Amino acid sequence: MKRTILAAVLAVLAQPAFAAPLCDNLGFAGLLASCNRGEPIELTLASGQPLSKEGTYTLQSGAYYKLFITADGSAELALSGPDFFRAIWMNEVVINQIEIRPMAIDSLEFDAAGTAELSFVAIKPGSHVLSIPGSKGGAQKVVFNIQ
Repeated sequence: MKRTILAAVLAVLAQPAFAAPLCDNLGFAGLLASCNRGEPIELTLASGQPLSKEGTYTLQSGAYYKLFITADGSAELALSGPDFFRAIWMNEVVINQIEIRPMAIDSLEFDAAGTAELSFVAIKPGSHVLSIPGSKGGAQKVVFNIQ
């Protein structure tokens, strides 16, 4: 009997920790409700500069986020992360006030200065990377840990 109870307690403790919801009541808007929004994330594409001050972001599965990617135009740069883009549900991509609702994205490339705004819901737990293709520096990538 003691072994069964001990096994049950260990099984419960071995389960991954669940993050608390951002909202108690999502209401009519569902996952896109304002109470379910995480902090905005800002990345900068610039030649020889780090993508982000943070380097690593922790996101909550089921929460809504906005990702702002700004290119300064110093070089033609791309941002790739098929694993990250498959771990989220993309609501829309906004470029020059044009809203795009894609089925899937592998990468974004900036030929000139500008900003792309991506809004999404984090879905698949794990560690996912966005990086500048062909770069080897640790500052040229951003890691998203979805809990």
